[in-house]
Amino acid sequence: MPKAQLQYLTDELNHLRHEKLYQRLRILETEQLPVAKFDGHKVINLSSNNYLGLTTHPKLRQRAIEATERFGVGSGAVRTIAGTMTIHMALEEKIARFKNVEAAVVFQSGFTANAGTVQAILGKDDIIISDELNHASIIDGCRLSRAEIKVFPHKDLDACEKVLKEIAARPGHKLLITDGVFSMEGDIAPLPGLVALAERYGAIMMIDDAHSSGVLGKNGRGTVDHFNLHGRVDIQVGTLSKAVGALGGYVCSTRDAIEFLYHRARPFLFSTSHPPSVAASCLAAFEVLDEEPQLIQSLWDNTKFFKEGLKRLGFNTGMSETPITPVIVGDAALAHQFSRELFEAGVFAQGIGFPTVPKGKARIRTIVTATHTREELALALEILEAAGKKLKII
Repeated sequence: MPKAQLQYLTDELNHLRHEKLYQRLRILETEQLPVAKFDGHKVINLSSNNYLGLTTHPKLRQRAIEATERFGVGSGAVRTIAGTMTIHMALEEKIARFKNVEAAVVFQSGFTANAGTVQAILGKDDIIISDELNHASIIDGCRLSRAEIKVFPHKDLDACEKVLKEIAARPGHKLLITDGVFSMEGDIAPLPGLVALAERYGAIMMIDDAHSSGVLGKNGRGTVDHFNLHGRVDIQVGTLSKAVGALGGYVCSTRDAIEFLYHRARPFLFSTSHPPSVAASCLAAFEVLDEEPQLIQSLWDNTKFFKEGLKRLGFNTGMSETPITPVIVGDAALAHQFSRELFEAGVFAQGIGFPTVPKGKARIRTIVTATHTREELALALEILEAAGKKLKII
């Protein structure tokens, strides 16, 4: 029995169960592969962010082993005390060269990279202009900064400019912030237009390239490279946990901006640094991105095949332009039931509802990888078709 003080949490869980919105964690029993074993079931995995299959790449494995043998399993401290190792500095230098910027800093996750940066660089006298579908880490960073937050409709450049005009004469710093690829919709930000607006109205331009890193741009350099906007985006955030295949996040900017984050970004100041094995894996991953561009081509070939299949079957895939392809069903209970039916039939695609997405726009989110075979994707489409017809989604 729960303690009386915590009974309200049990009540909330019971409400989720009653509404058929309760989800339990699926337990992965194998490597993160295109076909993997979850909860004793062998399923086609369409829920992983492992875009390029780097979680099991031989080069990353070997570098992790070598780093562990050389440096041990942990750094033993935060970066500002005794936890900055040569391998951490090498990773930051590698990222800066890869992204064609002055400097980079690595955080423990993409979430803390976003939240820690926004919180550090802004204060209560400043203003943030944010896309309504920006990631939760951006939203939390905005709230932590105590800056005033102005939200504009998704990808609406006219509405964004209207906000910038309204606040143009007000004091304080202005930050215009957007995802590069939106994690639940799979569409790409109108970055050229946003950059032009930031320049016109003197705002700091910041982009979260978590789902663009390793996916868009030359060798996966992200949205800034995709649109050839080098030197015009003030702050770029990326992740080491998705296409890079390991763990962490990073921020790219000017040397002084990165030095400032060393001094003021709270996740950097108060979290132990990456284990050497993780930093080594990330270093290897950036080498793979440069040496094996065929992985990104395979990712996009598989994406095209799968997306066309979903549309041919009559599924609503929304605004997707990337390997993130939602199958929108509307009702949250139906989305979770759809996910369960798929899992029992051999496909893992997680149901997603409010508050992750707006009410009435629940979906399953599918992500293909470079390492899925056409046979696996064709079978996944057959299973999706059968479940979709059974539930009258198509």
